[in-house]
Amino acid sequence: MSNRPLDEREMAAWHGFIRAHAVVVRRLSAELEAEHGLSLPSYEVLAHLSDAPGRRLRMSELAAHATLSPSGLTRLVDRLEREGLVRREKCETDARVVYAALTAAGQTRIETAWPTHLRGVREHMVDRLSPSEQATLGRTMTRLQES
Repeated sequence: MSNRPLDEREMAAWHGFIRAHAVVVRRLSAELEAEHGLSLPSYEVLAHLSDAPGRRLRMSELAAHATLSPSGLTRLVDRLEREGLVRREKCETDARVVYAALTAAGQTRIETAWPTHLRGVREHMVDRLSPSEQATLGRTMTRLQES
């Protein structure tokens, strides 16, 4: 670990990463909100549940997948539950465990919103990069996630 200041190249990489993330997320969020009334975090939670076995996940697992804090996920699931898109289920074998489960309405909403999300990911990121750049970015982002 070094306390030396970032040089020009390092600062450009850091600022580029932050700005690109913000721009892509803002665009995806705006499209999902305008076309489907869903925030990007709501979409991500519904998508993770849709992909999960039995269309349900422990709240702790869902928080990790959705990169939300436990309290942030609780508030989001509260909102999705009020909208009828998600329901909470208790674990039959461990009273401490609570699952978030996708409802039929939630599955319909994610299926309807999926093409918008896909179009946005392609338009705002994937199609702007060559296959080689995509591979490099994938490797780089994976490395940044390692402990």
